Amino acid sequence: MANIKSSIKRIRITEAKTLRNKMVKSTVKTSIRKFEENLAAGNIDEARKLYPSVTRAIDKAAAKGVMHPNTAARNKSRLALKMNRAAAQ
Repeated sequence: MANIKSSIKRIRITEAKTLRNKMVKSTVKTSIRKFEENLAAGNIDEARKLYPSVTRAIDKAAAKGVMHPNTAARNKSRLALKMNRAAAQ
């Protein structure tokens, strides 16, 4: 444990930020999982309804710095590809 006041405060701040980041990551992963489960089950209409909320969650994570903007763009692009390929079949 740190002895210096400023380092004690930094530890508290880091723990709070870590919890916040975990919450955001978990929300994104859950929304992606629901989207992909609907695609796998063949519920393309339901997946189309979920896609805007999934992209919104990804964009929010990128805006908060939890996810790199390029990673967010790549994830959104891959999800759109999956949806379009499933719809084409």
